[in-house]
Amino acid sequence: MTIVVFDSGMGGLTVASALSRQWPDADLCYVADTEAFPYGAWDERKLIDRVCAVAGAVIGELDPRCFVVACNTASTVALDALRAGFATPFVGTVPAIKPAATLTRSAVIGVLATPATVAREYTQALVETYAYHCEVILHGCPGLAAMADAKMRGAAVDEDALRDEIAPVFVERNGRRTDVVVLGCTHYPLLLDEIERVAAWPVTFIDPADAIARRVAQIVGDRKPVSGNNTNEALVTSDDGLALAGAFLRFGFGSTRCFTP
Repeated sequence: MTIVVFDSGMGGLTVASALSRQWPDADLCYVADTEAFPYGAWDERKLIDRVCAVAGAVIGELDPRCFVVACNTASTVALDALRAGFATPFVGTVPAIKPAATLTRSAVIGVLATPATVAREYTQALVETYAYHCEVILHGCPGLAAMADAKMRGAAVDEDALRDEIAPVFVERNGRRTDVVVLGCTHYPLLLDEIERVAAWPVTFIDPADAIARRVAQIVGDRKPVSGNNTNEALVTSDDGLALAGAFLRFGFGSTRCFTP
């Protein structure tokens, strides 16, 4: 029995790590749609079609117990279509605005996300429902996901560029200032050490990975995702993605192969 963790790039590895902590001997398959990365630039209708095509190919081959959409953009755009089209249980990823509204003491919250996630009505609805009493600074980061992927490929992080990317969520209002920042893309925790280093001041950063793992546990229940083989594999959708095999290996995925959705 396999759990699939799906993203356009490397960000879902933060979720895969949380799942591995919960089930060290689980069978996980990581699917990176590297041919289509990044999803944030895609037209909404075309993105729904793309995500459903990749998911359909993976489900047809692996018949997973649970399919984790470890991408905020794909979740906010395509989750309804996935659930309508397939019987497989899906777990999505949405910006952790509700827990941020609970944690904040200043009532000033920052949300770092892709421009596509920031623009979605779903994100606005989360703010209006759970953080209506707060000032929420939504910032669409144009380059942060690509910066995280580049780091995983071995590139150095330009901390000046990183500082510019996150600066808009650090605000001061009448003696109050941002005290909680939501990492609204699964790629961003891959840069957490660097983000904390360049942040304008210390804040609480919220990474949703552990919450996603708990939701998967609720779905899987007593049926632990273990075959006895512990065959963790990564799938990529482009030859370029094969260059990420070393990064996948560091996260416990012993083999990487290319497939065509």
